[in-house]
Amino acid sequence: MSYLSKKYDLHCHSTASDGELSPDELMRHAAANGVQAIALTDHDVTDGLKPAALAAAELGLELISGVEISASWGKHLIHIVGLNFDIDNVALQQGLAGLREQRGVRAEKMAQRLQKKAGIENALEGAQRYSKGRILSRTHFAQFLCREGHVKSLQSAFDRYLGDGKPAYIKSEWRPLEDAVGWITGAGGVAVIAHPARYKLSATKLRALIEDFKAAGGTGIEVVSGSQNKNDSRNIAEYARRYELMASVGSDYHGPSQSWLKMEAIPPLPADCVPIWQSWGEVKAVEGMA
Repeated sequence: MSYLSKKYDLHCHSTASDGELSPDELMRHAAANGVQAIALTDHDVTDGLKPAALAAAELGLELISGVEISASWGKHLIHIVGLNFDIDNVALQQGLAGLREQRGVRAEKMAQRLQKKAGIENALEGAQRYSKGRILSRTHFAQFLCREGHVKSLQSAFDRYLGDGKPAYIKSEWRPLEDAVGWITGAGGVAVIAHPARYKLSATKLRALIEDFKAAGGTGIEVVSGSQNKNDSRNIAEYARRYELMASVGSDYHGPSQSWLKMEAIPPLPADCVPIWQSWGEVKAVEGMA
């Protein structure tokens, strides 16, 4: 099948980070919903790629190596998706290990805040029960808060306790944008700005972000994202054209209870956007798929 006719989803998550489905379950879900080429982009970890590769091979799915990296740009947290890279690259894996360590420190501080400011005990241990990988995220704390009856939904956990400016929010200084892009490109991959409309940047700041991203070696931007509406996608498509960025598409799927855009409903890229997959030629094999 030609890459031009494939259905792509280049942004989704498994239990290796904060998704609800295991890597193999996620591959089965994607195949059942018409996806033919998929990138597993867990937060700051690539552990899910090898088990996903085994399932993808059985299902006839094309698996592209992926990761979503937390990065700082000025005072803003920006997520950079890496695609089609060598997952065994030493510099990349060392960088991701540092981010995971930082997440662990943040989690301890969040638990302390929940105890001190909200009287919620054992939040760290509670969140750890919902983590099935090496990542401990705010989503795991939200699951704990929800299941223990402190809130009624995951979103309300963020609205009341975990979101920016809320009692348990810990502002983290992640590695600079340039580092995240450098790790990806140094591993032979392509870097993509994830869900750019979600950052609520002014037009001036978004242009500055794109310019800094390009200067660091970034080449793509998510035009279609589960975190963006149709108007957002039209606007981001215009930025892609103006700045000669390649366009990516991803559901940002986290599982049945956190699905903003179902995989079967992913719209096509605008006809005048250049798809990111045209930039990588052959897909780098993930061990288990060969």
